[in-house]
Amino acid sequence: MNKITREKGQFKVVGTRVKRPDGIDKVTGRAQYGADLVVPGMLTGAILRSPHAHATINSIDTSEALALPGVKAVVTRADFAALDDDEMIDIADNCLARDKVLYHGHAVAGVAAKDAQTARKALKLIKVDYTPLPHVTDVDAAMKPGAPVVQSGRQEENVQPEHSENVTGYCEFGHGDVEAGFAKADHIIERDFKTAAAHQGYIEPHACLASMTNDGKADLWCCTQGQFNVRSLCSAILDMEASQLRVTASEIGGGFGGKTTVFIEPVALALSRKSGRPVKIVMTRDEVFRATGPTVSSSSTVKIGMTKDGRITAAHAKFRYQGGAFPCATYSFGAQAAFAAYDLEAVKSEGWNALTNRPKEAAYRAPGAPMAIYAVESVVDELTQHFGLDPLEVRLKNAARENTKAAYGPTFDQIGLVATLEAAQKHPHYSAPLGENQGRGVSCGFWFNFGGNTCVTMNLNDDGTVGITEGNPDIGGSRASISMMAAEELGIPYSDVRTIIADTSSLGHNDVTDGSRVTFAVGLATIEAARDAIRKMCGRVAKIWGIDEDAVIWEDGYAKPSGPNAGDFEPMSIKEIAAISSNTGGPIAGHYEVNADGAGVSFGVHLADVEVDPETGYTQVIRYTVFQDAGKAVHPDYVEGQMQGGAVQGIGWALNEEYIYGEDGVLQNAGFLDYRVPVASDLPEIDTVILEIPNPGHPYGVRGVGETSIVPPLAALSNAVSRAAGVRLHELPMSPPKILKAITDRG
Repeated sequence: MNKITREKGQFKVVGTRVKRPDGIDKVTGRAQYGADLVVPGMLTGAILRSPHAHATINSIDTSEALALPGVKAVVTRADFAALDDDEMIDIADNCLARDKVLYHGHAVAGVAAKDAQTARKALKLIKVDYTPLPHVTDVDAAMKPGAPVVQSGRQEENVQPEHSENVTGYCEFGHGDVEAGFAKADHIIERDFKTAAAHQGYIEPHACLASMTNDGKADLWCCTQGQFNVRSLCSAILDMEASQLRVTASEIGGGFGGKTTVFIEPVALALSRKSGRPVKIVMTRDEVFRATGPTVSSSSTVKIGMTKDGRITAAHAKFRYQGGAFPCATYSFGAQAAFAAYDLEAVKSEGWNALTNRPKEAAYRAPGAPMAIYAVESVVDELTQHFGLDPLEVRLKNAARENTKAAYGPTFDQIGLVATLEAAQKHPHYSAPLGENQGRGVSCGFWFNFGGNTCVTMNLNDDGTVGITEGNPDIGGSRASISMMAAEELGIPYSDVRTIIADTSSLGHNDVTDGSRVTFAVGLATIEAARDAIRKMCGRVAKIWGIDEDAVIWEDGYAKPSGPNAGDFEPMSIKEIAAISSNTGGPIAGHYEVNADGAGVSFGVHLADVEVDPETGYTQVIRYTVFQDAGKAVHPDYVEGQMQGGAVQGIGWALNEEYIYGEDGVLQNAGFLDYRVPVASDLPEIDTVILEIPNPGHPYGVRGVGETSIVPPLAALSNAVSRAAGVRLHELPMSPPKILKAITDRG
């Protein structure tokens, strides 16, 4: 699909603010979340976790636990299949440790018992003989020669020999002669940065219920961002045919990328297989923090040269990411995203992944990009200060545009960065006066977006209403957006469309709800499924009228003759066509399956005002505005919510949120009392400005919006705090003690 078929202003449903279809169920408590399902004969599952940050497992004795009355099954890694794919082995090893435990909280064994009390008692009866090993939790320390080795033999061939065995991957992007570019600069700044790992902070902990029958068939209910992915992973880990496992996604109480893999689901299935009973597992909050993936922590070095009039002549960045105890690809995303906002003649971006004794990282909205762009945008801002230049003017002068060769390789199509920068420049926020100890920060942001495998079915009911079946959990309002696009295409009211999320046995494969893909890809498939249904309805009407199919057109919910030569017939509504469908050939449905491309990249710009108390280092965010290109905002309320939500999460990451490990490798703040996310009193109103620069890869011009909004806040806040405090900070989060120390050291 390469053509925009509707220009701005030609939509009737798309772009309006209709009621959300799941609102009443969620506010009244009727919605079924992961922990809500109960079935007869259900057992309670619990998981034993490692007390060590790194240790060899010499033996596991489960005999006393199995002898405890009320215990029906115990499983270890030996109950999983023998696997030969490295990525699948890593996922299985993360669910239950094999030869070693690799981080504090690593799962070792699972128990199924008659109730939670018995399950907890059984865990204490499992005897595990460990030999503790040296551990490492810091990325820079992990990369040094002689560092404790987390896993041997995981290095890719292109990793430089000067690094430790923990460095598993390396990537490089860029073009031009960087050294020649630096020679043209009037000033060069090189800085080092660090960011802490931050958790997605979803309110709902991981939960699932597994039921496996004697014939090998199984059902699994879980809170997930992708039930088809869960089926693929669990069936492989348990050596099942995928068709024998049906996975149903519950409502989801937050994911943000953190529910795109499995942690407890294979364990629950293995316990159900052993016990012959349904098994339910619900993580505690402590387990969520210790054993599910936060985002990576990072260490970066960024060097940028600029002329006195604000032109960037060259840029070079080195990004060192740790993704926990298993190899990850996030470092590559960060290295690619780092300079995407700039049109540069000479640029080089390098990335490394290092293993540490931490939980396996999971995606967190635009994985890798916030850390990289934080470092880049901080140096750009410092250069503008050095020359006394306007921060937005400098970014406009260097901004990527249509036909810009991106730093990571491709040439951009139609993009909205310049429009967002200009909107920010004209907004009253940018020219508003600042008070004492206040500062304003600016940052650009970028994310790739993707489409992926998508399958949609649209069924016309006898009364003319429409049911849509799609396979992606709704984590950001997609049911409303998909229903709106169907209503728009069919020319019927939004209230006549209902969208449901199918289980894995009801629809073809759908990729995970991530990558800002669903409104784009499922929306595209929905539009095409509607067009398929329209062709069939026009064909039915053509038979009734006795004319050629191409002589019937569809307008505003009616089949009509294409013109006077087609005949004089009264238009037939979708309700009339549906009512007689059984007499014209049977049920009417539209289908579409696609591996969608053309997602279109996304840019945003954030303005942040802060006030720093010089006596305590406390930072108050006093004003915040988000500018972002949505392509076409299908449901503006949801788009604004995504923009505001990303900003709030970024504010927390920049100012408060971090994983804190002790010297023993144990996480010190595994709970919301000590891991502090922003609350309402910490935040100003988050203003939003939606730009609509159509994406030529979507019939309505839609771009993904869910991830870009978390990319700029880290740098925008850092730049604002640095200007307010009068001293540059290079480490996140900028907690009060760090700010106060910087102010004190400055004198």
